[in-house]
Amino acid sequence: MGSVLTELESAYYSSIKELKGGGVVQGKIVSVTSKEVVVDVGYKSEGIISREEFQGVDIDSLEEIDVYVENVEDEDGRVVLSFKKAKQTKGWRNLVDNYKEGDLIKGTVLRKIRGGYIVSVFGVEGFLPQSLASFRNISDAELIRKEFHFQVARMNVAKESFILSRKDAVRMEREVLRKKIWQDLEAGTVMKGRIKSVTNFGAFIDLGGVDGLLHIADMSWKKITHPSEIVAVGDEIQVKILDFDREKGKISLGLKQTTPDPWVEIDRKYLPSSIIKGRITNIQNYGIFVELEKGIEGLVHISEVSWTKRFVNLGEIFAIGDIVEVKVINVDPKQRKISLTIKQLECDPWEDIENLIAIDSQAKGEIIGYGEGCAYTELENGLEGVIYNEDISWTKKISRAQEILKRGANFEFKVLGIDKSKKKIILGRKQLEKDPWPEILEEYPVGRVLETEVAKIVNFGVFVKIEEALEGLIFSDEIDGEVMDKLKIKDKIKVKIMRVDPDSAKIGLSAKIDESS
Repeated sequence: MGSVLTELESAYYSSIKELKGGGVVQGKIVSVTSKEVVVDVGYKSEGIISREEFQGVDIDSLEEIDVYVENVEDEDGRVVLSFKKAKQTKGWRNLVDNYKEGDLIKGTVLRKIRGGYIVSVFGVEGFLPQSLASFRNISDAELIRKEFHFQVARMNVAKESFILSRKDAVRMEREVLRKKIWQDLEAGTVMKGRIKSVTNFGAFIDLGGVDGLLHIADMSWKKITHPSEIVAVGDEIQVKILDFDREKGKISLGLKQTTPDPWVEIDRKYLPSSIIKGRITNIQNYGIFVELEKGIEGLVHISEVSWTKRFVNLGEIFAIGDIVEVKVINVDPKQRKISLTIKQLECDPWEDIENLIAIDSQAKGEIIGYGEGCAYTELENGLEGVIYNEDISWTKKISRAQEILKRGANFEFKVLGIDKSKKKIILGRKQLEKDPWPEILEEYPVGRVLETEVAKIVNFGVFVKIEEALEGLIFSDEIDGEVMDKLKIKDKIKVKIMRVDPDSAKIGLSAKIDESS
């Protein structure tokens, strides 16, 4: 009997593992309570693990697990184990055996702490300093439990600690991606990019580590004046690789090339004299741009807006977004130009001008502009007339029409002529009154001495008022210097008539009068 017990004891003790604290062994889950997980590790007593260590783990799916031996025997004679430390120990061995400083590694951000973040790598917690985090425009809530690539910045094997860098990992990722992009780059390929910056001549686009230039000419099939009409910083767009130079690091991109060219065979679609509707997209002082379809615009030049008006304020007549009816004048696919007209939708009133206005008739009009030696007026019937300076007054020499005919003011005119070839209605203002020069010649003969009033003093002489609507000129050499220096406006001065010229509406005077004669 004694020999049998001895054999049984020997067999029992030989089956018991020799456990040492600080090692990792394999165990089998025996039972699970609300607070503990009991694990058989082949020792004389079973081990205990706190249930809290299994947070986020489906215990029911586990049978055998690796555990870390913290204490071979506690006060109750039980083995104290750790599921969490086993994972950390294995993770640390994996980290040390397979990675070195400078390598890229995946990790999960666990929590934020003072000065940075705690990151889990293979179940081992490392430190990510704030200065190496490089998490821009990302909230902490968006980071937690998210996986990223990190660079192993420093590893202390003795202390089983390590420091990570997201900043250097991003740089390494970009460099790897940049090399791959350059390696795979091919003209004609369509890629996704993000707008980094916008300039007057185009936009720079980040293709994922490599920048390319999208020139303004390659943004849209329609004409644009600034890249901001098409793109904005931060936009993600699809672009086509037009050309590239690996040595110089330059890439030319195209946006419009990702869609068919709408100008192909456009001359067959929009025939001359065809009438269509379009939307006004741009208003310039020289005309309006009308979008006929996406990417196709035509120009209505200011001269094609009205048959009768020379001065047209396009901003007062049209607004961006207006739908207008236009007629096609010409289509030039090579130059990508379509000339349009609005006025040719109606008949040219100049073809029947004689029935609209007659010579020697009177007409009322508003002053709308000025030209060289003339003023322009819009008549009540919508026609435009011109009045030359010499037809404004019988007695005054007019050098600038705007001195008499103010813009926006309305005046009566007499129709002097109709120039059908140049589409001009010639008007006169002075012709509404009787020519006073026959009476002036009789009233003011050469040699007559008059007392006049100084009206204007200029560097070449003095203008004096002879009567209400009649002035004369005393040139500087016809007036004594001392007298000239003392003269003021409205001073009285005695003059002698030297010449009278009805054709130029001038009366020449002299202040040098021989009183004895």
